[in-house]
This record gives sequence, structure tokens and C-alpha cells, in this order.
Amino acid sequence: MATKPKKKNPRLASGRKRVRQDIKLNAANTSLRSKYRTAVKNVEKAVLTGDKSKATELFAKMQAVVDTIADKGIFHKNKAARDKSRLSAKVKALAAA
Repeated sequence: MATKPKKKNPRLASGRKRVRQDIKLNAANTSLRSKYRTAVKNVEKAVLTGDKSKATELFAKMQAVVDTIADKGIFHKNKAARDKSRLSAKVKALAAA
């Protein structure tokens, strides 16, 4: 059972501050990433159940979440566009059916 080598604390004050900032930033980014994935997952679930009105409502909310998170650079803009496009097609297919 190999354990990770313990990270050494930075000596310089600027390095210590950088570590503190990185921890906060990492937590914020993780939270946003989770929010993005949850929004996408909710739309996919609504599409699978075949609930047209719920799917369209969740899709509108999902678009806003996806756009803001892509603007912040948490996910690449192209990934955001791809996710929106695919879900949009699924929601439209549901509406047509």
C-alpha cells in the first residue's frame, strides 16, 4: 500500500498565500462543475421520462447555467455549445413526438 509523499509547505509567504488561494479556487470550481453536470443530467432525465413541459423548462434553466460556467472557463465553450446542441435536439424530438 503505497502512500503519496507528503507535500512540503512552501517557504515563501507568496507561495503559502498561493496555496491558500488555490484551495478556495479549487472548491469554487468543483462546486460550479457539479452544478453544470447536475443541470445537464436533469434535462436528460426529463427527456427520458417523456415529460415535454418539464424538459423545456429545465432546458431553459440549463442553458443559463451552462453559459455562465463556460464564460468563467470552468468548461470549454465548445463543450458547452455541444451539450446545449445535443440536449436541444433531444428536447425538440420530444416535442415533435
